[in-house]
Amino acid sequence: MTTRERAAPPVAEVFTEAMARLVSGVAVVTVRRPDGTPGGLLVSSICSYSVRPPSLLMSIGRKSRSYRTLLREAEFGVHLLGAEDCQVARVFAGHGDDKFAGLDWGWEETVPRLHGMPVYLRCLRRRVFEHGDHAVVIGEVTRGGLADGEPLVYYRRALDWRLTFAGPTPSP
Repeated sequence: MTTRERAAPPVAEVFTEAMARLVSGVAVVTVRRPDGTPGGLLVSSICSYSVRPPSLLMSIGRKSRSYRTLLREAEFGVHLLGAEDCQVARVFAGHGDDKFAGLDWGWEETVPRLHGMPVYLRCLRRRVFEHGDHAVVIGEVTRGGLADGEPLVYYRRALDWRLTFAGPTPSP
């Protein structure tokens, strides 16, 4: 090997860096804990899965404190964050005990709902597939709400990169 040639990085390194370059939406997933308190975590691996029935797919780290609760509880909320929700994203990405302190939220029956988010989807857990250090969760959307706002996206390990649209905002 010459000095100009470098050994190829391990595939896990290449994969991790490649996925950091994939722009993704940012969502807070909320669930009622077994003790009746609200729980939640930040998710950047989330996408549409099916239209009939309306369903989404998300990936949850098995080391997450909310992991077991999400697999135990049948219903959960998905809140797609807006460009102004960087601090909310940081709170739910963290390890704090009361992530809901100081936030505008309430119970929608058994699901904690954050108010003022551009998108809210209430889901019924339908399937879980465990693989590696994560689980893929399929949630069927049972109701939801939309509001105006630009999305908060995750890109190159940054939660505050904003996507701006050129042209008119599409109508819902």
